[in-house]
Amino acid sequence: MGRLVSVGNVIVDIVMRIDALPEPGGDVIAAGSEITAGGGLNTMVAARRDGMDVVFAGQYGTGPFGDVVRRALADSGVTVVQPGLADVDSGYCVALVDATTERTFVTSVGAEGQLTRADLDHVDLQDDDIVFVSGYGLAHPVNGAAIADWLETVPPSVRVVFDPSPLVDTLPGDLLAAVSARSDVVSANSREARLLSPTSTTLAAATAAIAATARGTALVRDGAHGCWVVESGGAPVLVPGFPVVAVDTNGAGDAHAGVLAAALGRGAGLPDAVRRANAAAALAVTRSGPATAPTAGETDALLSGA
Repeated sequence: MGRLVSVGNVIVDIVMRIDALPEPGGDVIAAGSEITAGGGLNTMVAARRDGMDVVFAGQYGTGPFGDVVRRALADSGVTVVQPGLADVDSGYCVALVDATTERTFVTSVGAEGQLTRADLDHVDLQDDDIVFVSGYGLAHPVNGAAIADWLETVPPSVRVVFDPSPLVDTLPGDLLAAVSARSDVVSANSREARLLSPTSTTLAAATAAIAATARGTALVRDGAHGCWVVESGGAPVLVPGFPVVAVDTNGAGDAHAGVLAAALGRGAGLPDAVRRANAAAALAVTRSGPATAPTAGETDALLSGA
């Protein structure tokens, strides 16, 4: 089984639960809040809980937020490549989760935005590894250039999974094209898919259009409906979701991505891997918090019951 090698960002999430976003200039009182490490950590934790070894190759800092990140990485059981930066703190994200379970983010960038090509040269890739790239990382100029350059050296035996992230419409077009072209799987949510393929009238068509920019394979997550899949130039297929009562959608995409990578790493075919990822994401939204990916046993139980 290959490893998941993440070049994403681990930052601190400051999560607040509210009824609704305030009007400009207004204020609301949060019903609850928490401070926890998040960002790319959630995908790695999801893969670990599903039985995959994980390597974190991203950058992180020193300071109050860096301490939270370092503890979380140590507790998660992932292998950490970089020693961290001594002169800058890690960044943080304010996540507002409203009564509909929708989430809105505001992010402050720190050390995670200073990943260089020299840092990435410390990564010792192995056959059958899966490299996970996030649009959040590409959004930082230093990281974006370094990751795109490094991906050109990644061996063909190593698969690349690319999640363009909500920042996809802010990414430089040439950078997005270069990373997509090296990606074996592009996995987007419905909003991101519409941004990537604005002329497509359906998510099925958008999935096919995205697949054409990569190596023939793309996924578009459509919430509770499931996930559209185009594989090797085939027709779009909807892999159904699992009906649940959603409590918090924060981290659902991360759970999907991590479990998808773990299933692919075990040799599962893409439709089976997506179905397992759908089940994990369904379980994740029934729990509050960003790092709510289920264990492998919990996902197995949902799949067996279905």
